[in-house]
This record gives sequence, structure tokens and C-alpha cells, in this order.
Amino acid sequence: MTQRVPSLARSIATGAIGFALVSLCVFATVAFAERWMYRTFSELGAYLVWTVLFILLGGAVFGSLVAGRWRLPKFYLLFGLAFFAYAVGWIIAYFVLRGTAGEVVGSLAGSVLMAIVFAAGFGALRLTVKLSAVLFVSNFLGYFLGAAILNSLRSSMGMLLFGVVYGLLFGAGIGAVLQMVQREQ
Repeated sequence: MTQRVPSLARSIATGAIGFALVSLCVFATVAFAERWMYRTFSELGAYLVWTVLFILLGGAVFGSLVAGRWRLPKFYLLFGLAFFAYAVGWIIAYFVLRGTAGEVVGSLAGSVLMAIVFAAGFGALRLTVKLSAVLFVSNFLGYFLGAAILNSLRSSMGMLLFGVVYGLLFGAGIGAVLQMVQREQ
């Protein structure tokens, strides 16, 4: 029995809602344990822990949108590689450039790297530019709208809302990308 690829609307909604919850969980550790994590793991180590949390929790959300041969647990490996590539691109840009420039370049680099992994994994390399654009726009909007909320509230609640907004928008983009690569097959 073959499983059908979810519709674009379902993929976007599931990605947005599911990844908003994932992101809320991860950003809660930033809101309430950032200093402890920096002392315990170092700044880079904390970012790696957050990356692992996004992969473990996000893989379950996005795995529900995958039909056929990429079904869990294979999808976990692909999602782990894609999100790790995104994180590496983002972290390197941020640590080299810092500030807003690092965040913008990191958002672009990370989105392109994630798109390449998904495109290669699903055999849809011709969609790489389109996937990169969807991921970049959703990531950029989620990150900077969330950051604006954090900057206006400057509180733990602001950090939690940052996570929700980031997760909603970037999750919608990842959901859309997963639907696009599967339809290409």
C-alpha cells in the first residue's frame, strides 16, 4: 500500500504548528537556561545542544509529512543532515560576522544548505533554487519577526514568543519544501 503525499496546505499547517511547538521547547531552554548552558557547554556547545534538540523533536513533526521510502527512521537521518547543514551554515556565519549581518548571512547560507540536502535526498536537485528561496524567506521572516518581538519585550516571554514565531514561519517553509520535493518524485 502506498501512502499519499500530504497536500501543500496540510504540509504547511503541520510544519507551522508542529515546528512552533518544537521551537517553543528549544527556545524555553534559551529563555530559562541560556547562562547555565553557556557555562556548562560553552557558547558553541550550547548551539550544538539546541541543534540536536531541533533535530530530535523536529524530525518527528516533519517525518509525519513524508510518504514512501523516506518514512521514519530513514527520514530522521535525512532531516538530521539537513538541519545540521542549516545549523552549520548559520553558526559559522554568525560566529564570523556577528550581529545582524551574521544572522542574515547565516539565514541564507543555512537555508541553501538545507535545501541542497533535501533536494539531493529526494532526487529533486533541479528544485534547489526554489527550495532555497522558500526556506530563506520563511526562515528570515520567522527569525527577524521573532527577534523584533524579543527586542520589544526583553523578557523570557519575549524569548518564548520569538520561538513560536520562528517555528511557525520556518516550519511552514520546511513543510512546503517537503511537499514540493515529494511531488517532484
